This record gives sequence, C-alpha cells and structure tokens, in this order.
Amino acid sequence: MPAVFRRPWASLSWRPILLFLAVLGPGIITANADNDAGGITTYSLAGAQYGTALLWTLIPTTIALIVVQEMSARMGAITGKGLSDLIRERFGLRVTVYVLLALLVADMGNTVAEFSGIASSVQIFGVSKYLVVPLAAGFVWWLIVKGTFKAAEKYFLTACVFYIAYVISGVMAHPSWAEVTKATFVPTFHVDAGYLSMMIGVVGTTIAPWMQFYIQSAVVEKRVKPEQYPLSRIDVVIGCIITDVIAFFIIVACAATVYMHHDPNVQFTDAGQVAAALAPLAGKWATVLFAFGLFNASLFTASILPLATSYYICEGMGWEAGIDRSFKEAPWFISIYTVLILIGAGVVLIPHAPLLGIMFWSQVVNGILLPFILIFMLILINEKRIMGRWVNGPVYNAISWVSVAIMIGLTAALVVTSLFPSLMPASPGSAPAVGIAPEIPSAAGPARAFTKITA
Repeated sequence: MPAVFRRPWASLSWRPILLFLAVLGPGIITANADNDAGGITTYSLAGAQYGTALLWTLIPTTIALIVVQEMSARMGAITGKGLSDLIRERFGLRVTVYVLLALLVADMGNTVAEFSGIASSVQIFGVSKYLVVPLAAGFVWWLIVKGTFKAAEKYFLTACVFYIAYVISGVMAHPSWAEVTKATFVPTFHVDAGYLSMMIGVVGTTIAPWMQFYIQSAVVEKRVKPEQYPLSRIDVVIGCIITDVIAFFIIVACAATVYMHHDPNVQFTDAGQVAAALAPLAGKWATVLFAFGLFNASLFTASILPLATSYYICEGMGWEAGIDRSFKEAPWFISIYTVLILIGAGVVLIPHAPLLGIMFWSQVVNGILLPFILIFMLILINEKRIMGRWVNGPVYNAISWVSVAIMIGLTAALVVTSLFPSLMPASPGSAPAVGIAPEIPSAAGPARAFTKITA
C-alpha cells in the first residue's frame, strides 16, 4: 500500500500552516476587541428592541470593517511604522498632537466603559464591583507591564475563544432560523427615529479610531514583513468575520427572548440588564453565558484599549514603545498605560460618578475623529513614496472610498442625532431614539433592574 494511504498526513506540507501561525494575532485580536462592553450593549439593545430587523446591517458592516482594517495592517507590514508615526511624518507634529489629544480624551472615556462593563457583569451574580474592578485593573496592568508581547498575545487570543459563549446563548434561545435567515439577507427599513438611530449605532460601533492604530502597531511589533503580508491579510479577514458572527448571535439571542416576551414599556440601558432578562426566557445558563461573555469582553478590551492609546501616543511623539520594553527603556509607554488603567477603574468605583455622561462624550469625540483618521489613512496608503507597489489599486480604492464615505455619513448622523435628538422626532409607538446612548453600559446601579442569578 502506498505510504500516502498509510499516513495521509505525510503528504501534507506544514510550512503554510506554520507561516500563518507566525503572523496570526493582530487581525483577530483587534476585530474581537471591537465587541467590547459598548458594542455588546449596542447589539443587545438592537435585538431586545427591534428583534431581527437589524441583522442585515452586519453584512455591509463586515465588508467595511475588512476594508479599513486591511489597509491599517498593510501599512504596518510595508512601512514598519505605526499609524500615528506616519501621520506625524506626512502631516506634521501640530496636526498629530491635536489628533492624539482628542483620541486620549475619547479613550479615557472608553476605558471607563470597559471597567463599567466588568462591574455590570459581576453584579448579576451579586458580586461587588468594589472587589472585582480593582482585581481586574491589577490583572490587566500586570499582564502588559510585567509580561511579554508573546504572553499578552496568547491571553488575547484565548479571550477571543471565549466569545463562543454568545454563540451558545444564541442557540439556547431557540430562535426561528427561517426568520433569522430572511432578516439577515433581506434588508428592512423603518422610518422612525428609534430604528434609524439604532441602525446607526450598530454600524457605527464597528469601526473605532483606536482600532486602526492598534492593529498597525501590533503588526509592527510582531515584525510582519511584506512577503508575509498575504497571510496576515487572512488573519484580518478571519477576525472581521468572527467579530460580526458574534454580534449576529448576540442580536439573535436577545431577539428570540427579550424582544418576543418583554414589556415594551420597559427600556433596557445596558447589556447586564438584558443578560438577566434572559433567565426566565431561555434558562439560567443562557444568562450565565451572556454575563460571562460580557465580563470576558470587558476585561479583554480593558487591556487592549489603553495599550492602543499608549502605542499611538508614543509613536506619534517619537517615544519608545512596546510591551517587551522595560520602564527604563519606555517610561512614557508604561506610564500612559498605568494612568489610563487607574482612571478607568477609579472612576467606576466613585459613588454616583457621571458614568453615562463621561462615556457619552467619549463616543461623540470618537465620532468626530473617525472621518479624519479614515481620510488620513486613505491619503497615506495611496502615496507610492510610502507604500511603493502596495498602494491601493483602482477597484480597491473605489471600494475603500465608498466604504469610508458611508462610515463617515453614518458616524456624522450618529453624532448629530445624539447631540440634537429633537431633529428626528420619534414616531408614535416607536422606541425612543437612542443615538450613542445604547453603547453606554451603566455600572452605577444595574443590580436594581434585574434579579440576581444564583447557582
């Protein structure tokens, strides 16, 4: 008998697999970090308030996410520089400083949101945020400051695996798969403020400014070379698809349970409340999995987001940066990361802190910044002096500009309708316009709104 039949794996080449594993990480990690406390809250409220009606938006959203993330990763692999570094070289230090200051303000609020998500998830089980939030802050600080890039990346990839909790919760909700399939591929529109605002929120939560900086910095720190980039692109595409599959199951779980059975006069304000509402409808374990997913996502992004902030500030200012560097080698990098962790966790622990206001305005700043970041990226990636033969081709450029134009339009609408909700008065009987607010989880007292889950 030929050896190939006795040992079928003997004819396989492991080299392509090993090469892919060498560049695996930045794309999957960055895209999944997008499903943070704010993103999960947005998807939860979309399903709880509008059922499956917004599932179709995930298809164009995934395409836009792939386009933008791919460009960031490509610039990192080809230039060996971070995005803020390229912005400084191309547009000057003054423009860079303005962008970095605005991003820093936004990311402070976003970091507060992540620790708020941690607090919301553990309060479902009756555990005090005053115990868990400091422990979580200590863990993410130790992971980055005392750990190595490889160790941190292993944790990040492991955290990505646990997002499967939302897939299981979606299946346990027993949705009508025929209805789900139709809603996914057949767009539906409702002309009222609540629906339009929620649609903008679902699409707008997908692409955040910090993501573009982080994935490019991660590609650079992983030392991905131009000849390795085709494999790195696969990592980006897989990550973008996975993150929106998770979003899909979050919406499905809430649509099949909370939307079908809850009192329409009751409005949810965070993912923790939605998770608790699953218990009498889909069973205790659906709630446990949903809450665990929220905790995992919040802890994951609480380490990623301050890390991204530290990267782009240090790169933009020309300071040393990197997880593998000591405090003596990269004092600004470690100091910025530490301060963001302290502020994010500390604000959540302040009684009656204005968490909603802080997070609301951080999202507004994100929305204002995003168009500038995307335009900077498109200018940079089309300069042959910077990218050489790796510039966008005509077709990809057209797709990129259309995707960016749509994202800019939606983000602008999100900011305007959130700041001036009276511009889109709600139709009679519709859910209230939510604007940016659905992305804001509340840790100030969600335990009052749901029943504690016990084993």
